Amino acid sequence: MGKELSRSFDIEVVNREYKLVGLCETGNFPDAFPELAVEVQRAFWDRRKEIKHGKDYEVLFSPFMCNGIIATYFGCVEVTEIADVPEGMLAFVLPETTYVKVLCTNKTIGEGHDKLHEWIRQNGYEPQLYGSSQIEIYYIDEEADEEPVEILFPVSKVNP
Repeated sequence: MGKELSRSFDIEVVNREYKLVGLCETGNFPDAFPELAVEVQRAFWDRRKEIKHGKDYEVLFSPFMCNGIIATYFGCVEVTEIADVPEGMLAFVLPETTYVKVLCTNKTIGEGHDKLHEWIRQNGYEPQLYGSSQIEIYYIDEEADEEPVEILFPVSKVNP
């Protein structure tokens, strides 16, 4: 497993660009959540190795966008370059963005989101969703009951 389990909710600010290839589905929010997110992730997982130039096929990137009415969920692999995108999939680049990142697990993801939003409020940041996306990164270990997860939330500094 590439990441150790973290139960301490370590938080840091990172700047990154992501090149991703995968599947997505859109549904009513909150009615379709979390079932639709899980559905697209499972469908993608079965097809992930069709993608060329994947960095790590055991890491599931799950960006999502929600306006409170509808939500779009993705299942993706990070790639070194975008080429030969498999049929039915899409490729996109999330440009370099400042993210606040928290480490948690698949069993503590709700608490991870809570800690992240609390930290953002207390440290002079605000959400910056236009031109970016929230991302959950799952380090898959099909034999483990609990897996490491990173949650990234795009932000900007208030009055920098």
